[in-house]
Amino acid sequence: MSHFYIRCPNCGPRACSEFSYNGEVRPLADPAASEAAEIDRLWLRRNANGLQRERWFHAAGCRRFVTITRDTRTNIIVAQPGEPAGDVATHA
Repeated sequence: MSHFYIRCPNCGPRACSEFSYNGEVRPLADPAASEAAEIDRLWLRRNANGLQRERWFHAAGCRRFVTITRDTRTNIIVAQPGEPAGDVATHA
């Protein structure tokens, strides 16, 4: 299944084709982290084979960002905006 629906808090359920993918959710910056750790945080991706927290931009709608939890193997969304993400790692 390559097509799925994302529930936009402003516009309701919409096809993923209305959104642009903005990557996996990464942890917040740590002021005490080394330069190498900060580079890893910003540029290295987990590219998880399974559950992954992601940011999507509603480009063809309200132009807002939404965060979802999606299973990358099946494209099944397990947490929509406003729902708890569960125990999903945001970075390796």
